[in-house]
Amino acid sequence: MPNSTAHRLASFAEQLLGGQLPVGLRTWDGTRAGPVDAPTVVLRNRRALRRLLYAPGELGLARAYVTGDLDVEGDLADGFRRIWSLTRTGELNRVKIGPRTWAEAVSLAARLGVAGPPPKPPAEEARLTGKLHSLLRDKSAIAHHYDLGNAFYQLLLDDSMAYSSAYFTSDEPGYGLAEAQHDKLEMICRKLGLRPGMRLLDIGCGWGSLLVHAAKHHGVHAVGITLSAEQLQHIRGRLAQHDLEDRVEVRRQDYRELPDAPFDAVASIEMGEHVGEVNYPAYTATLHKMVKPGGRVLIQQMSRGTVAPGGGAFIERYIAPDMTMRPVGRTVEHLEHAGLEVRDVHAMREHYVWTVRAWADTLERNWADVVALIGETGARVWRLYLVGGALAFEENRMGVDQILSVRPHPDGTSGMPATREWLR
Repeated sequence: MPNSTAHRLASFAEQLLGGQLPVGLRTWDGTRAGPVDAPTVVLRNRRALRRLLYAPGELGLARAYVTGDLDVEGDLADGFRRIWSLTRTGELNRVKIGPRTWAEAVSLAARLGVAGPPPKPPAEEARLTGKLHSLLRDKSAIAHHYDLGNAFYQLLLDDSMAYSSAYFTSDEPGYGLAEAQHDKLEMICRKLGLRPGMRLLDIGCGWGSLLVHAAKHHGVHAVGITLSAEQLQHIRGRLAQHDLEDRVEVRRQDYRELPDAPFDAVASIEMGEHVGEVNYPAYTATLHKMVKPGGRVLIQQMSRGTVAPGGGAFIERYIAPDMTMRPVGRTVEHLEHAGLEVRDVHAMREHYVWTVRAWADTLERNWADVVALIGETGARVWRLYLVGGALAFEENRMGVDQILSVRPHPDGTSGMPATREWLR
């Protein structure tokens, strides 16, 4: 039906995109347009279009999806993959809404009975105030994501509670995410050269996976800092469970509040993304200050092609507000300017694809329990986040790297071995 609601909307969308729709479209009246062999976007009501009208692009789509006003039938990842593929080849242009296009959109909305006030944004959106990357605002940004509740993260993650890219060393049956997270933690400890009696600092320690592993398996004394009240509570419970309270200390503290007390080794696993470009020199200066001469520093951090805030409107509003990622070379430059000597850069991009897919599978298996904990909207936020995240790493739009550096002795020597002993 060329004059159906679905065909009118598909025609307007193709005008915006500069090419044919890569996905199907079905509207609230049951009409359908677009390819039949592709995932189908379902507009369940007119409110879905109002969300797009008032917030065109990624944010409006995200709001419509997480509230259930918009749904996807078929493989959500396949739908994303088709759109990104056509964008890369130039077959689809990025949406640019000028005055004329805007007027056409308003006119079409009126004909379809979509006109109305802007729908209220979902409560799950972050609404931060204060100066960017101030102590108070950073604490609020961390709380938005990490204080969602320990029960939820215990459903999503493996028993180690490692919330960062794993390192898969086997494809044998029975080897899964838990084993890959163990291998990642063990690799970090070997890269840092941890030995019994050494003191380790973990900046942004999450739920304590590295603290517990390093203390149990390498005999270190460790200090971890986090801004999350939920993480702090969980770690203290784990330390009591593993009888590590006399060897591991955890604090709710910002990296800018650390005292001068150099450690033998420092780790910071996927925390630097929350620092911000302006504050990153202070962060790397802290890494340098907190490690003894001859001590090693390891960071694991996501990267992208340019220095840019956030990961897009959806990530900024729903997942990790105020996050900044940068090219890995820029991070290396920051570390060197702080006085650290970079000794090894280890790209692990494919490992994050496998990690995030494992989390996504766990989310779907536990869907009813997740909804009971964080609500249907919260669960749909995480589905969108994990599916999109896995695809971003798969398509090399994002990367993740472990960067090992050392603080040289005053005479310039590093104390590092001539070969990578952690590979043995």
